[in-house]
Amino acid sequence: MYELVRSEGFAAKFKRWTTCEPDALAISEWSPTVVPGLLQTPSYAREIFRVANPRAAADEIRALVRARMTRQELFRRACPPDFSTVLCESVIRRGVGGAPLMREQLSLLLSHGKRPTSVVQILPLDAGAHGLMGGTLSLLTRQSGATLAYTEGIRLGGIVEDPADVRALARSCDVLTASALPPEASAELILNVMEAL
Repeated sequence: MYELVRSEGFAAKFKRWTTCEPDALAISEWSPTVVPGLLQTPSYAREIFRVANPRAAADEIRALVRARMTRQELFRRACPPDFSTVLCESVIRRGVGGAPLMREQLSLLLSHGKRPTSVVQILPLDAGAHGLMGGTLSLLTRQSGATLAYTEGIRLGGIVEDPADVRALARSCDVLTASALPPEASAELILNVMEAL
């Protein structure tokens, strides 16, 4: 099933990335707009796909959600990759799909933050300008030790493999992580937002 979903459920620009994820030792993500796919609930993913593809048939949306959820199987492995994410505060405050859906999504973020191999941090809105304001970034370190980056804007994305470019992106990610709230303060902010819904 995983191979079928991986081959048919992703845009061409992202297919190769999904073939690298099962081999990951570590994944780091930055998202200024939405919860990253690896941390989305099915309901949140469905709503994101629905608004991005208003003409998509229900079957197509179901296939996209199924593909996204299949990617999350790497967290259920006996030895999951180290995972860290920094989310812009706007991500947890944006009311995707209404209050019940957002409470469920925020609860999942909190539970991921409690995993021994995961770190969830929030970048406050008042943190100022930074080098990754143009879109999302994922960094993936493979078993071989090689690190790849995946960057994405509104409609364009791609894998970055050049070591110098990957190092520059990783450095920007390091600076962003240092500017974010610590994990405990991030969890407290997520909980406060969730309770206010």
